[in-house]
Amino acid sequence: MTAQAAEGPGAAAARITGRTVRGERRVSGAVSEVALDDGRLVIVKRAEEPGAVPAEAAGLLWLAEARAVRVPNVLGQDGRWLVTDLVPQGRASARAAEVFGRELAALHATGAGAFGAPPPGGPVDAYIGLAPMGNHPGSDWPRWYAEHRVLPYLRAAVDRGTVRPAEAAVVERVCERLPELAGPAEAPARLHGDLWNGNVLWGADGHAWLIDPAAHGGHRETDLAMLELFGCPHLETVLDGYRQVAPLADGWRERIGLHQLFPLLVHAVLFGRGYAEQALAAARAALAG
Repeated sequence: MTAQAAEGPGAAAARITGRTVRGERRVSGAVSEVALDDGRLVIVKRAEEPGAVPAEAAGLLWLAEARAVRVPNVLGQDGRWLVTDLVPQGRASARAAEVFGRELAALHATGAGAFGAPPPGGPVDAYIGLAPMGNHPGSDWPRWYAEHRVLPYLRAAVDRGTVRPAEAAVVERVCERLPELAGPAEAPARLHGDLWNGNVLWGADGHAWLIDPAAHGGHRETDLAMLELFGCPHLETVLDGYRQVAPLADGWRERIGLHQLFPLLVHAVLFGRGYAEQALAAARAALAG
């Protein structure tokens, strides 16, 4: 075992930032809060999966580059450890939610080179949570979404026995019909990519901050569908703020389940049958609509 592999979060923070560490507190198995000698508190995150830390760091930098949403400053990474500023947390408010909606619309509008385009400097083989996620560019959203976001996780769920082979046909049918179900064509948006409520921090400064991205070029309705899937404080106010800046195409609410197929199948692979049943229900609803 190398010295770097054996070190803890405090030692990693000291090495990456060049500062002396005054204290550390474990937040979860992979995340720690570390106090530096200059008074700053930083978050130190460890990932064993190759490419996970570079992908997250590149995603944060890409989101920050848009100057639209607030993201923690990346202080450094070494491929295994990531060090960012800590965001002091407050409470969600309707005002912050409306502003967040407008900022999210501005982020999406900065665009991406293609559907599936990784952030500059980010690896093609990235992650969404603990699941591998390939960032392979494509120009046609329905085809790209089926090939690189839905079908890989459907196959993995079948292989794990989470989705039964006979059930997979309903999702495959949705993929076949995506060109007619997807709504009007849109340019690639700059997505957070894993925008569930846990990755939205309501800061003590009165603003929403985004963490833990799986950033890539995609369809903007996918980020909004993720907010809907796991709940978000003042969600309708977020959406109102969003639409003040960037109106959504007709039928977007009916397409929410279509965009949720991807994260639901990811969760089916990681966490089991309950999410598979939700994915199958979303697929059937998309076909019925």
